[in-house]
Amino acid sequence: MKIDRLISILSVLLQREKVTAPYLAERFEVSRRTIARDMDTLCAAGIPIVTEQGKGGGISIMPGYKTGGVILTSNEMRAILAGLRGLDSVSGTDRYKQLMEKLSLDSSACLTSGDNMLIDLSSWYKSSLAPKIELLQYAVTVGKKVRFFYHSSGGEGERTVEPYLLIYRWSSWYLWGFCERRQDYRMFKLARMTELQCMDAIFEKRAAPLPDFSFSKQPHQAVRVRAAFSVTERWRLLEEFGSECITMLDDGRLLLDFEFWDEQSALSCLLSFGTRVELLGPPRLREKMASMAEEFFNLYAREKKTEG
Repeated sequence: MKIDRLISILSVLLQREKVTAPYLAERFEVSRRTIARDMDTLCAAGIPIVTEQGKGGGISIMPGYKTGGVILTSNEMRAILAGLRGLDSVSGTDRYKQLMEKLSLDSSACLTSGDNMLIDLSSWYKSSLAPKIELLQYAVTVGKKVRFFYHSSGGEGERTVEPYLLIYRWSSWYLWGFCERRQDYRMFKLARMTELQCMDAIFEKRAAPLPDFSFSKQPHQAVRVRAAFSVTERWRLLEEFGSECITMLDDGRLLLDFEFWDEQSALSCLLSFGTRVELLGPPRLREKMASMAEEFFNLYAREKKTEG
C-alpha cells in the first residue's frame, strides 16, 4: 500500500542523511518515477524534501526540520524498535517484527553491535501468558466481552468483563476492564486467570477512564516495616527496595525501613529471607512472625516424630 511505503520511506530518510532514488526504488520494488511521485506527496504533506542532482547527490529531509515539532533520531528509532522487540517476546506472534520491518531498513540491523538496548518482557509463565495476551488483544480490538475464573486472596469466582486495556506494570501483565459482577472498572492479573474465553457478544464501548496507578489510590492497608538483615543480603535489598531505604546499623546489619502494600505481602517477603532477617517492628507484625515460626516448628517437629 502507498501509505505503508510512504511511512517506510520517511523512516529511511529519518535514519539516513541522504539516499538515492535508485536505492529507494530497489528497496521498495517500485520504479524511479513512483519514487519521484512519492517525494511530491511527502512535500505536499509539509515535509521539506531536498533533492540534489549529480555526483554525491540524493534525497534528504531539510536539515533542522522537525515533523510536528519532533524528529526521531536514529537512537530514538532504535529505542522504539527495542520496545517492539519486547512486545514480540510475549505476544506469541511476529506481528511486531513485521512492523519493525516497515519502520526500519532491515529488521536484522536492530540487533547490531551498535545497539545498547534489548527489552524482553517475557516471564517464567510465557507459555501460558502468550495465548492470554493474544486473545485479550483480539477482544479489546473487536470489542468482545471475555469470561474467566479469577483467583485472589479474597476467593475465586467467574467474571465477565468488557476489556479495554492490556497493562504491563509492577513486573506483571494486567487487564483493565468493566466487571459486570462489580459494576465498576477493575484490574485483573493475567496470571490469576483460568478458563479464559472470548464471548460472541460485541459490547458498546464506554468512555472508560484510565486506571489510577498512584499508590494512595490503590485498595490496600499499608504497613511500615523496620527489619535488620544480614549484610550478605545487600544485593537483594538494593534490587528490590533501592538504596534510599537501607542504612547500616551499629552491629553491621542492614536496616530496611519500607512501607509494604499490606501485612501479607510484608510477611511473605520477609519469610523468603529465612534466618537472615530479624523483624524489628511493628510489634503486631513481629508477634505474627513469631506465631508463624512456632507453627513451622510444630509442623516439622511432628513430621520428624512420625518418621522416627
